[in-house]
Amino acid sequence: MIAGNGADEPDGIVRGEDGVARCAWGESTPDYRVYHDTEWGFPVSDDVRLFEKLSLEGFQAGLSWLTILRKREAFRAAFAGFDFARVATFDEHDVTRLLGDAGIVRHRGKIEAVINNAGRAVELVKSEGSLAAYVWRFEPAGGEADPADRPNPSVSNESKALAKDLKARGWRFVGPTTVYAFMQAMGLVDDHRHGCDARPVADAARRRFTRP
Repeated sequence: MIAGNGADEPDGIVRGEDGVARCAWGESTPDYRVYHDTEWGFPVSDDVRLFEKLSLEGFQAGLSWLTILRKREAFRAAFAGFDFARVATFDEHDVTRLLGDAGIVRHRGKIEAVINNAGRAVELVKSEGSLAAYVWRFEPAGGEADPADRPNPSVSNESKALAKDLKARGWRFVGPTTVYAFMQAMGLVDDHRHGCDARPVADAARRRFTRP
């Protein structure tokens, strides 16, 4: 369990009824609380999880992450657990099926983008060894700027570079803001605010993490 760290909370920090100090957004709903404490900012090297997150961040465009998070299990069922080798084989019949699935966001462009990106992910694994090895090359050297100095970070030079390279490889719905949200969530940066009890835990996980 993440322990509390004092009575006077820094800006952007809220202490929950459970005594845990969190980034304010992480205390806003029970769904966010679990996601914030156990996933967001913790490093990931599993290719399927990385592809899933890139896909879901694409679906989030124009929506809230809470909407997508609450539909995540439905998305997983609809997209074969985000096994990109399988998703890459989806055809127009699958697009029609997905457009009829009320459990997900039924947006043709985003659905077709995930299928396209699955094919690009297969190609990337063949050329780069793994999706993880590729994306972790874009981890900021020396760590990201202090979140206290950037209270609402939404983009970085690294996310711009990764987005540009993905687009050059044929990926869709991977703009720099979408990619930065992916980098935050998958632990390439730790944007838990100072005073958040998850920050030192995520930082420790990043120190222990073996880069692919």
